[in-house]
Amino acid sequence: MSDKPTAVRVYLARVRTALADLPASEIEEILEDVRPHLAELEAELGEGARVEALIERLGSPESYAAELRASGGYPPPSEGATQVLATTTKPSLVRPRIALWGLVISALGLALIAFGAAVTIDPDVLLGLGFFVPVFLISLALLLRGGVDAVMALPEVTWLRGLLAKGREQEETGKVLRWLGSLKPAWWVICALTLLAFGLLLMFRQRSAVLLLPFLIVAGAAIVWAGPRVRSDRRLLWIAVPVSAFVLGGALGGFGAAVDLIGKRNSYSGATSYYPTSDRYGNDQLNYGNHEIENIYAFDAEGKPLTEVYLYDEEGRPITLTRYGCERASGTKQKIGEDNRFPRPRIDQGVTDDQGNYNGYYGYRSSCREEAGVPFSAAIPKVTAPPTTSASPTPSPTTSPSPTTTPTR
Repeated sequence: MSDKPTAVRVYLARVRTALADLPASEIEEILEDVRPHLAELEAELGEGARVEALIERLGSPESYAAELRASGGYPPPSEGATQVLATTTKPSLVRPRIALWGLVISALGLALIAFGAAVTIDPDVLLGLGFFVPVFLISLALLLRGGVDAVMALPEVTWLRGLLAKGREQEETGKVLRWLGSLKPAWWVICALTLLAFGLLLMFRQRSAVLLLPFLIVAGAAIVWAGPRVRSDRRLLWIAVPVSAFVLGGALGGFGAAVDLIGKRNSYSGATSYYPTSDRYGNDQLNYGNHEIENIYAFDAEGKPLTEVYLYDEEGRPITLTRYGCERASGTKQKIGEDNRFPRPRIDQGVTDDQGNYNGYYGYRSSCREEAGVPFSAAIPKVTAPPTTSASPTPSPTTSPSPTTTPTR
């Protein structure tokens, strides 16, 4: 058998040279796509076909490579671009690997944090981003320093690309992958809209979340710009992947929260009960039936309100509830601790006008007041003890009327 290279091999060698400025993995993928077509053309031309015959049918290898660039969305070669010669020393894979896995870890972290924030509808959960932002910045710095080609040439990336290539060749898997690929243009817009909706939801839940809204808007604009350009510039994966992971995590968390809410609405509500539980922030609270209790007032037999009352259950455990107070600097209600001492001052939030007059509804500056005392009076029914005679039967106790309360203004 002759070792003389065939026309296809010679033609593809020149195509490879014309594409030398692209990542090696990208070049192999392009050549694998066009090699079957060139082999069919060579068979059609007959055995012993020359390179000139392929050039007559397809054009020069350089022009053919330019067409492949345009169809794949790759940038044109820069002036003076030269083929990178192989060196005898093997490049280090440490920095490219840290860049790759830093991206993977930060994307997974963003997805988990978005999931938690969507489930609890609590913007404070997003503070956990501080653990993953340094990882992402290190990854991005190593990418910009070493280039994306080194990352794309990693064995794990090559393996993944080969796995996807095999999947495209299979009929069913290929259909799914092509369908997912067709959704890319719409996916970037969906990501932007989801980020905006997520920010508005958190803002309605907690007004301080308005500070997050500009960052989410910037992230949405970035994904709309970078998404369609990822194929031609793989560096933009460091924008597309984290934002997409955040959106997917938030979407799954929102779906879980909706299912949980529907389940709670459909659950059976039993008789009135008196039990401790926790609110959405994990703070202790006390419910009586379906109503949350924030304060407890105790009276003696004469109807006199008691102060400094400490509550315990039947096992001697303190019934502690979250205590709130006024934060003077911001004029808002803030958590100050937990205890089992009752009653507590009532927290009244409002605003004050420019003259300092308090107004619960209209004004200009936020204000908070702690008001002591009991907001109502209680009429305690008198209980008459039954006579203690052994000869006569004990009369049945009569039901006393429920205590009545008179609100005080």
